[in-house]
Amino acid sequence: MGPLPDLSFRELASKRITGFVNWHRNRRNHLVGNTLNLLMDEIERIDPDHLAITGDLVNLASSREIEIMTAWLHEAGEPENISVIPGNHDAYVPGAYEKTTKAWYPYMRADKGPQEWDDDFHCYPYMRVRGPIAIIGCSTAVATPPFAASGYFGQRQARETVNLLKAAGDAGLFRVVMIHHPPIRGATPMHKRMLGIRRFAATISSGGAELVLHGHTHLNTVHWLKGQTNPVPVVSIASASQGQGGKKPPAAFNLFSITGEPGSWNLLRERFELTLDGRSVTLAETTRF
Repeated sequence: MGPLPDLSFRELASKRITGFVNWHRNRRNHLVGNTLNLLMDEIERIDPDHLAITGDLVNLASSREIEIMTAWLHEAGEPENISVIPGNHDAYVPGAYEKTTKAWYPYMRADKGPQEWDDDFHCYPYMRVRGPIAIIGCSTAVATPPFAASGYFGQRQARETVNLLKAAGDAGLFRVVMIHHPPIRGATPMHKRMLGIRRFAATISSGGAELVLHGHTHLNTVHWLKGQTNPVPVVSIASASQGQGGKKPPAAFNLFSITGEPGSWNLLRERFELTLDGRSVTLAETTRF
């Protein structure tokens, strides 16, 4: 979310200085706050059952940004109707990951998780069941050195994710996995890649899933991973704040309609994006998986 609020000297005396420069040289010209408002107005009109946000809610994870984003989430909807996972920008510097997770924990809390955030509690992966859908949130967000934006998917999280996927599959649920970094080789430059791509692929093929959603690239893409029985679509979307005229595609969101039953699920994806004049949002693409 832009624009970037004022930062203290102490906050800038870290990796944030590189992000601060990058914002003023590049992102501030294209990440426009009103663009996000247009998308949210269209989402409100459509009135979906659930909103899935795949990370990078803030830019530099400053205290003021986290406060602003927390207020935005409260306006966007109730925690039980919105699921959030963190991105690398939400863990921009050491300590930021804990601050953002604590602030947004109601939107990341598993159905059977503790009511309050505990610093010793492993929040990810979490699972939330909504009707016939199991939403499983994973985290690849870690603080990295300057000029790096990589993520990490470790062994503990892989084991627990497999267990959740198997349990959801046994319950006959449609399994949606959320992860920030793309779990696809070559989807990003090396300094932005996810460490643990093979581990995540093994997690999906072992545990089973019907859909994987990721962020990070700010691109509208569809890739595939091997599933237990059928290939699993891995879908990304443009930044919800990206205006027209930049190097990345304009702001967009995916609307997924899920029907059917175990063994014969039907998945429809409708991609809505910012119009050329930047004043409204329109349906740009429809895909059946």
